[in-house]
Amino acid sequence: MLHSTVSSLRRCHALTTNSNSKKTSSSLAVSLLFNTISKRNLTTYTTPLEQFNLTSEQLEIQQLAKDFTNKYFQPELVTEWNENKTLPIDTLHKAAELGFGGIYVSPDFGGTGLSRLDASIIFEQLAMGDVSTTAYLTIHNMCCWMMDQYGNKEQKEKYLSKCCSMEWMTSYCLTEPNAGSDAYSLQTKAVPTPDGSGYHLYGEKVFISGAGNSNLYLIMARVENVGITCFLVEKDFGLQFGKNEMKLGWNTQPTRSVIMDGVFVPKENILGKLGEGFKIAMKGLDGGRINIATCSIGGAQQCLNMTGEYLHTRKQFNNTLSNFQHLNFKFADLATKLHASRLLVRTAAVHLDEHKNQESTIYCAMAKRFGTDECFQIVNDCLQMFGGYGYLKEYQIERYLRDLRVHSILEGTNEVMRLIISRYYMNYYKEQSTN
Repeated sequence: MLHSTVSSLRRCHALTTNSNSKKTSSSLAVSLLFNTISKRNLTTYTTPLEQFNLTSEQLEIQQLAKDFTNKYFQPELVTEWNENKTLPIDTLHKAAELGFGGIYVSPDFGGTGLSRLDASIIFEQLAMGDVSTTAYLTIHNMCCWMMDQYGNKEQKEKYLSKCCSMEWMTSYCLTEPNAGSDAYSLQTKAVPTPDGSGYHLYGEKVFISGAGNSNLYLIMARVENVGITCFLVEKDFGLQFGKNEMKLGWNTQPTRSVIMDGVFVPKENILGKLGEGFKIAMKGLDGGRINIATCSIGGAQQCLNMTGEYLHTRKQFNNTLSNFQHLNFKFADLATKLHASRLLVRTAAVHLDEHKNQESTIYCAMAKRFGTDECFQIVNDCLQMFGGYGYLKEYQIERYLRDLRVHSILEGTNEVMRLIISRYYMNYYKEQSTN
């Protein structure tokens, strides 16, 4: 399947990497600087540290994902999607044609059958072009994996192939108005029908990526005397949606509340077992945390690339900025933090593939906490090195800054990640002290 994905990407895409950008500033100085930097930035490229310890097949996947980014995530397109709050459905369909809709889903039901590490390599390259759209794609992949892992044959045949092809979009529905970090306290109810044919759902989910656009929703609801259960709920079952939220970033994907007022869901649409929903939700989030950290890494890498070029272009005091030792040392620190983030994410991805145990959860929490925090700071420092130009939309860095900010909040806040990590280690050392 790996080779067919690579071959498909080669066959389907004759890629161009040189194109002209729009100049939207009337300032000659801005135009000259923007022209110098932006022509290179229309093409993302691979640095040696991105390739560290990858197999030849993974390097090929990395390059092909980068080629896709260079063709379909051009800055002028991404800027337009952001300004118009447009989810680029056609572009997501093209990504799905390459197997990016179900990267670590079994090939038996339309998935690509790759590893979590392979997925992180792909998502990093895509995020270099568009963090927001890539982040939605990672959530969709998480939902597909949950169905692949816990669904029965009938559910997979009915839904999974359509989702892997992205004919159907998916949304993950856990958070509620009064249940954020304390997700287990969720209040959405699933009331069984008298005839036993299914359940009526009552409640509201908030901050749901893709809500209103997605066709299938994985909704966690509480069944009395049983526990939290995961339901596969089609949009046409009667779901209602709130307004598309006005957000700081992630503007290419809609974010709405999902409202259920007696929505009927047949019992055949229970994912996994009754009362197993919270476990399923948390297992999904292990991989989701790797994915969202990967998106941060991709955005930070692109900003670092742009900044490295800018330092060789911008002059002050009769010298290019690349000749200032302070900026050199700052850049060295940023590059080191970025590489450390990438290694931590890839370690977590491998561990989750190979072990799927409690330690895997800790690795994922570490990767998410460190990667999202450090990469946001990298982008912020890159913007600072651009000075006033970094504040202009033409240079794109402000968009990456806005998109990366939410990563330390969603998929479990970074404060919760610290809680997960500290509990593990405190329990470990408590056991050691009593032996």
